[in-house]
Amino acid sequence: MAESKKTPIRVLISGAAGQIGYSLIPMIASGRALGPDQPISLVLLDIPPCATKLQGVCMEVLDCSFGLLTEVIPSTDAKTAFKGVNLAILVGGFPRKKGMVRADLLKINGGIFSGMGKAIADQAHPNVKVVVVANPANTNCLIAALNADKIPKKNFSALTRLDMNRAKGQVMDKLALATSNDVKNIVIWGNHSKTQYPDVTSAQVKKGSSDWTPIAKVASEEDMKFFTGEFITTVQYRGAAVIKARGLSSACSAANAVGDHIKSLYGGTSEGEIVSMAVWSNGNPYGIADGLYYSFPVTCKGGEWEFAKVPTTAEGQKLMKATEAELLEEKKEALAK
Repeated sequence: MAESKKTPIRVLISGAAGQIGYSLIPMIASGRALGPDQPISLVLLDIPPCATKLQGVCMEVLDCSFGLLTEVIPSTDAKTAFKGVNLAILVGGFPRKKGMVRADLLKINGGIFSGMGKAIADQAHPNVKVVVVANPANTNCLIAALNADKIPKKNFSALTRLDMNRAKGQVMDKLALATSNDVKNIVIWGNHSKTQYPDVTSAQVKKGSSDWTPIAKVASEEDMKFFTGEFITTVQYRGAAVIKARGLSSACSAANAVGDHIKSLYGGTSEGEIVSMAVWSNGNPYGIADGLYYSFPVTCKGGEWEFAKVPTTAEGQKLMKATEAELLEEKKEALAK
């Protein structure tokens, strides 16, 4: 282990033997997400049928010889795996299968994530941070949080950083920027679904200079038509496009986005930077209903986040309410007895 005076953070990844979990492990264990001097105690959780595969994953983690890793603990028991966990990354969930409707998926995952929430409340550190990746991520996050009665709702978040990264890539490509680091402050509103609203109203870019410039001052009229039309649907349906082309759902890009999400949450956002996370909606400044995990622009510092206030357009507000409506319906279905 690399020498460090810091106390190890205990990080749990559920679904650790799956594609996303497997791809995520190096991003956590290498220090990319939590910092180059932060020791990590890593718990890898999966379901009992994956026990042998999980052992193989642990062998590979050991073979990587990560300098920050103090221990690797495999587990197939969700009731005990969360003991002392500081950061829980919930990747494992029940995937949608042929013939299933959304209500079926919500019901099955509701059972899984209610159990996760109870286990987190019973065993994890009182200030544990929980990042939900498994779809439907926003509502799975809600179910877990509602069942973790001892843990603040603000400690839970769901992943929309993948959508934000996808949007950054589209802007980089459209405006012929050098890299995606030349784009910031794109906002993803709402649900991690086809109703999400990718919004460039507050976006800034660097093109031909070292200064950040509002996108509207750089983009042509045709570009702006793209950003209020095809761009939105491209980001909304990007996951389906990847599945069609690859034959499998996004894994590398999803794991990368989880790493980015955690890096922003713990490492903090830079001055003038906002990022998108699905967070507890209570007290938001945009008129979105309380009691949801809805993607907002936020700033972060030391594991905590705050709402960021950005301008919106009249058309954008309609799209924000449309994705809110879907989340309210998902909540109703998920909580139905």
